[in-house]
Amino acid sequence: MGPIAGGSGDNRRALRKPVRLKAQLRDRGTAKFDIDVIDLSTTGFRAETSFTLWEGHIVWLTLPGLASLEATVAWRDGLLYGCAFARPLHPAVFNHIVSLSEAA
Repeated sequence: MGPIAGGSGDNRRALRKPVRLKAQLRDRGTAKFDIDVIDLSTTGFRAETSFTLWEGHIVWLTLPGLASLEATVAWRDGLLYGCAFARPLHPAVFNHIVSLSEAA
């Protein structure tokens, strides 16, 4: 899976929707910590957190009411991170997650 765009480049493969969702993330060997998901596509997400993550690390995103989703950290810019899902989201799951944000 290719990287998610960061900075000024844009090589995204899927429509990205702005969202504002509280979620949790964990990487290997750590407890879950809070993040803010700020946009989402079927292939990945962008999030903000004060925790440090490293490019290439595998993480698991937990959104309310959904099973954990495996992703890889694709880029970092300060407190912003772009992550690529290990498996693209089904469109119905994507739409459900976006609706959670719209209901908030």
